[in-house]
Amino acid sequence: MGAIWIKNGRIWDGERFTHGDVCVKNGKILRIGSGIPEHADYVYDAEGKIVSAGLVDGHVHMRGISSTQFDVQTEMACLPFGVTAAVDASGVYGDRARLDSFTVKNRVLVSVKFERNTADFSQAEEMLQKYGDKAVGIKVYFDTEISEVSDSRPLREAVDFARSKNLLVMVHSSNSPIPMPELLACLGKGDILTHAYHGGKNNVSEDGFACVKRAKQRGVIIDAGMAGHVHTDFSIFREAIECGTGPDVISTDITKWSAYKRGGRYGMTMCMSIARKLGMSEEEIFRAVTSKPASVFGMEDECGYLREGRSADIAVFDYTDEPFELTDKAGNRIAGSVGYRCDLTIVDGEIIYRH
Repeated sequence: MGAIWIKNGRIWDGERFTHGDVCVKNGKILRIGSGIPEHADYVYDAEGKIVSAGLVDGHVHMRGISSTQFDVQTEMACLPFGVTAAVDASGVYGDRARLDSFTVKNRVLVSVKFERNTADFSQAEEMLQKYGDKAVGIKVYFDTEISEVSDSRPLREAVDFARSKNLLVMVHSSNSPIPMPELLACLGKGDILTHAYHGGKNNVSEDGFACVKRAKQRGVIIDAGMAGHVHTDFSIFREAIECGTGPDVISTDITKWSAYKRGGRYGMTMCMSIARKLGMSEEEIFRAVTSKPASVFGMEDECGYLREGRSADIAVFDYTDEPFELTDKAGNRIAGSVGYRCDLTIVDGEIIYRH
């Protein structure tokens, strides 16, 4: 692999912003500092741009892993948006070999079904065996429009199962049969509430976000799980940010249904642009798409940070002509004439995408 020198960038290393250069050689980050090396096979001037650790999307539906009704080609849904690591949030069909074949680094949450208000673990047990240590948790649809649920019992069963396996739990919370305070009380440290800002019945705003504040204090992870405008009420998202209960993690929940019909080039960059428009700071946004999800899913030694000696997974972003326009189910419109755009993606020291 040739040497790559990215110079003059505003560097996000997973924890803070600095200014300088990044040198890549033999697939690793050789140096973060300043000054052009004696020789570089490729020099990229990042003046005015953000040089970040590769992004981590904690909620996607990858082809060959998720249901064929929803899955999307992994590399095309990730790399053009600076995403170099992703977590499939309904692993039901694939195996370890399929995951190992992806360029994008990955983990899986296996699906647990709810039928007749009872959790069924038979399929989950099978998938846990297939995925091995790639499986870091379970995903449940606590949603009356998808599952047969009427109270907290199946959710508590799923949480107990996860605890017995040392796994985390991700809860799809739209159309919950119970109030959000009761739902969040079932979850513990490291568990994830996704679609946290949905605007339907039993949402987080109904108690003024008090339940979210308590859950965050216990270590429950709040995931935007944006799905474009499908599972996100922009007014609730904005209000949560204003009262200090914004997301710990920003994920796309990208599927083949969302990739091309969300009012622009839908992917992580659009989700970041929306979060910026709604009031999140740049530091909050970049932490929520790098180091925080890496930590949540046990990938912090593999991705989420720019560190000397680590694998060179890097994404370069500009804030430029990348318009978006979406209207959520409540009729709230959000639009912008500029947004985050990924200009360069590097995986293991190789340039994989260039705008």
